[in-house]
Amino acid sequence: MNEFLFVVVPYICLTTFVVGHLWRYRYDKFGWTTRSSQLYENRLLRIGSPLFHFGMLGVVGGHIIGLLVPQSWTDAIGISEHSYHVVAVTGGLLAGVAALAGMVILIYRRRTVGPVFSATTRMDKVMYAFLAVVIVLGMWNTIAGSIMTFGGEYNYREGVSVWYRSFLAFQPDASLMASAPLGFQLHALAAFGLFALWPFTRLVHVFSAPVGYLTRPYIVYRSRDDQLGSHRPRRGWDRISQ
Repeated sequence: MNEFLFVVVPYICLTTFVVGHLWRYRYDKFGWTTRSSQLYENRLLRIGSPLFHFGMLGVVGGHIIGLLVPQSWTDAIGISEHSYHVVAVTGGLLAGVAALAGMVILIYRRRTVGPVFSATTRMDKVMYAFLAVVIVLGMWNTIAGSIMTFGGEYNYREGVSVWYRSFLAFQPDASLMASAPLGFQLHALAAFGLFALWPFTRLVHVFSAPVGYLTRPYIVYRSRDDQLGSHRPRRGWDRISQ
């Protein structure tokens, strides 16, 4: 069962993530959008959107460091485990609270503003549910595993992080996740479920960067001066005199 949950399922989700994006870009370019609802309501959006997006930037950055940077590397440059732990817990909680607060505001806005609610799809609702579960479980793991230390402190850098790097190297060790606390297991499975849903939601806009705007030519607007020339401008449907 551990092999299925922590080897087979993650690879299925990762394959869906990659192939789904390729399919979406190939056959649904016009649907590759945030489906912005700013025109319908702006007051709550100006509060919730920055909170959520900047919070998620912190969350993603923390996961990149925590999962991909081995503990031996930080030890080698003189960062003690205690110092790393304090920074990771403090930064992780602040980012998690900001992302969660922003998401609550955005969900409240989507539910209470009529036009925004009408523009909400079923996939939007599923996406919000998965996002909420992933964020809440991540914060619970931080609080329960690092602050309250229920059942003893768990060092994810020696378990979950090693499993994730072995997964990316196509040499997954399911026993590392099998020995992790239940909260970390659920967090990982929910996150991979979100990755599987990603290509079919508005989250695809994460991979859209307006790089072309840096090199595209300027758009020049010209106004026509009716005083120039001695002839009245000819309309397209006027007959040309011989």
